[in-house]
Parts: sequence; structure tokens; C-alpha cells
Amino acid sequence: MIESLNFLPHATLPSEELAGHFTDLAPPLSARQAAIESARCLYCYDAPCSRICPSEIDVASFIRNIHDKNINGAAAGILKQNILGGSCARVCPTEILCEDVCVRNHDAEGQPVKIGLLQRYAVDHMHFASHPFKRAASTGKTIAIVGAGPAGLSCAHRLAMLGHDVVIFEKENKAGGLNEYGIAKYKLTDDFAQKEVEFLLGIGGIEIRCCQVLGENLHLRELHTQYDAVFLGLGLGASRKLGLTGEEAPGLLAAVDYISALRQADDLAALPVPQRAIVIGAGNTAIDMAVQIQRLGAEEVTLVYRRGFDAMTATHHEQEIAKANQVRMLTWAQPQQVLLDTAGKVAGMRFEKTRMQGTRLAGTGETFDVAADAIFKAIGQSLDTDVLLDPMASLLQREGDKIAVDAAFRTVLPGIYAGGDCVAPGQDLTVQAVQHGKLAALAIHADLLTKLEAA
Repeated sequence: MIESLNFLPHATLPSEELAGHFTDLAPPLSARQAAIESARCLYCYDAPCSRICPSEIDVASFIRNIHDKNINGAAAGILKQNILGGSCARVCPTEILCEDVCVRNHDAEGQPVKIGLLQRYAVDHMHFASHPFKRAASTGKTIAIVGAGPAGLSCAHRLAMLGHDVVIFEKENKAGGLNEYGIAKYKLTDDFAQKEVEFLLGIGGIEIRCCQVLGENLHLRELHTQYDAVFLGLGLGASRKLGLTGEEAPGLLAAVDYISALRQADDLAALPVPQRAIVIGAGNTAIDMAVQIQRLGAEEVTLVYRRGFDAMTATHHEQEIAKANQVRMLTWAQPQQVLLDTAGKVAGMRFEKTRMQGTRLAGTGETFDVAADAIFKAIGQSLDTDVLLDPMASLLQREGDKIAVDAAFRTVLPGIYAGGDCVAPGQDLTVQAVQHGKLAALAIHADLLTKLEAA
């Protein structure tokens, strides 16, 4: 994935020091801190934090359980709604969801209850003798799931709870999807993504088969024929292109590819690290990339966005993380040309200054150059079109670059469902992907029961 950066030197800091740069972004709460924080909650009736949660967690209830020292009760309440509640507690943008609407934001304190950290505390400190959820009586039905990311895993767990058997087909050699390969290393530490997968599989009835790629060694028509239903949790596997000459030059890479290599690296000191890096984008992935390459030892990291700070999809909290890590942030500038050295490698990028012209973004004609040894593009992901080369998958109706589904996550092909980042509409949030998987499982279960009753 990152071969185009092989000409760069490796990180110069010792491995132990680098590892120290990727510890928890937000250290966990101690027992005393959790007790104090849970006491701040007002346990609101019809709590706004619960209403805004994409996975419908009863926030006030689990915090009250923490306050009452019923940690297992708190964890069970979280996991019943969101089986990946541990990872979501770490990566969910609570600052624009539950904590943003916390009523503590509107009193003299002006500081919300630390809901994300309390959720993490509950899940991290639960102690169940066995898996907290039991399988229903077997239905004799087996469902195929393509993609072992948050949507696929959530769907699989709920289907297993309902008594179905599940086979998950995953293209990578590990399950976990975005949690395993696409999240900043300092947000999910200590191999947490794999520990969460292992916990989820504890319910039984779920098999994962890795290195299975739709359109190559896996075909939708065969799955449709061999299984009682199919759920597609494909994610968004293709990085959008800048559309500039020189985009394939050594030194220009999709940010998600580098993040994946970083997360899978046994030795961070073996990673290629540029002295000067440019990151193109305005979302959380762009922030993750910029911060991580800075922590690996890059001397100068510049994040560039074509609009202003207010238009960035990265939250204000994420922007502050970038600033705290000495990331230089330039706005109102759009890529115009990849600059190459005499050997054809990346030497920098030329940008055109932009401004709003009415409701449209327009170039001003004024340009400037930023020198760099590497450029990382984080301008969004799209559905991998190679997936749609599969004959049956090509029949799926599309909305833009995503798969069209109805309110129950059914595609236009009978018996085939989809959810997570690959469907429209969506916010491309882990917590929303989990909810999609859960709701799709309920729809699959209901449709299979309807067929049984009609038979």
C-alpha cells in the first residue's frame, strides 16, 4: 500500500519513544473519577443525549447504573443497543452528539457530562461469567454477510441473538473494518478492535472467513443462492482522486492507506516518514493523518482545505487536536498542480487561493507553492467500483456513489440488504454503521419469519 513512499527515510525516533506517542488520546477514568462524573448527571426524563444517540443507547440509565456501582448493568444496557459500545466510546464524536446536547452545557458549569468516557468505563470494567447475551432457539436459517466492519459485525451479532447462523466474508486478513484499519492509532490502542471482535463472537453461531473479495473469489449470485439472506457491509474502500497530473507519482498516497499500514505496523520506526508533508482534506481522516505523521517525527505538516474552518467536516475538537500537535492548517486553497523533482518524485504542491462567489466556491487566480516530500489525500472515500464488477452486484440500484436501500435496508434485489457507510443516506460514522447493522438484522429476521408463515 505504501510502496510509493519507500524512497523516504524511516522514522528517526527510537521505537519505544514512538510507541509513547500513540498512547490513549483521552486516558480512561479511574473509579473515583467515574463516580464523581456519574454524579453530575441529572438523569433527565426523555434525555436529549439518548434521543440524539444514533444507536439509541439509554444514556441516563447506564450512567445511573455506574453511580449505583452496577457496572455490569451499565455495560449490558450499552451493549444491548450497541455491541461495539467499547470502540464507539473511544471514537464517536460525542462533542457533536450526546455531549453537545447534555443539559449541563446550558447551566453555570458549561461543561457536559463526560458521556463517552463513562461509556468506556462501563464496558472496560464489566465482568460477565459468560457472554451477556444468549442465542434464541435455532431458526435453521443461515445468513451471509459481506464485510466484517462495524455494520457487518453488528448485523451478525443481532442475527445470532435471534437464533440464526451467520457466515461473514471479509476481504482483509482480519475482521474489524474501519476500527482495525482506519482509525488513528492513538484512538484505539492495545489491539482493542480485535479484543472487541473476540468478545462479539462469544455469543456463538458466527463464522468469519477472511481474504474473501466480492467480484474475485466471492460472488453475490452464489451467496444469494446458498444462503437465506445476504447483508452487504462493504464500507467505502476507494479513495477519491484529485484529478491532477502527477497523482500517481512516488510520494503521493491516500491517507487511509498510510493509516492502515501504521495501525498494522509491528515497529513504528520501520515506517517511511517525510520531513515535510501535505495533507489534503477537511475531515477526521485528514486530522488523523496529519497528527499521526507529525507524531512519527515529520518536521513540518501542512493540512490544506479549499474552504474555511467552519465548513470543515472535522469537528472543532478534532481541529484543536491538530493545532495542539503543531499541524499547520491552511484554508481557502485548492490543489492545482503536483510539483515533481527531476526524478519524478513529489516535491510539493501548487495551490490556488479560493473565495466564495455568491454560493459557489471560486478560484482567485492567485497561486502559491508548498514544498513537501509526501502528499496524503484525505478527500473522501467512495464505494469500490471493482465490487460492482460482480455481475449480480452490478444490478444494485445506486444513489450517487452509494447503494440505494429502503427504510429497512433492503436493496432492490430480493433477499439482499445493505448498511453502513456503503449506503445512502448516511453520516459515515461508526456508531451509525452499528445501528444500520442492527436494524438490518431485525428486518432480515422479520422477513424470514414472514416467509415461514406464508409457506
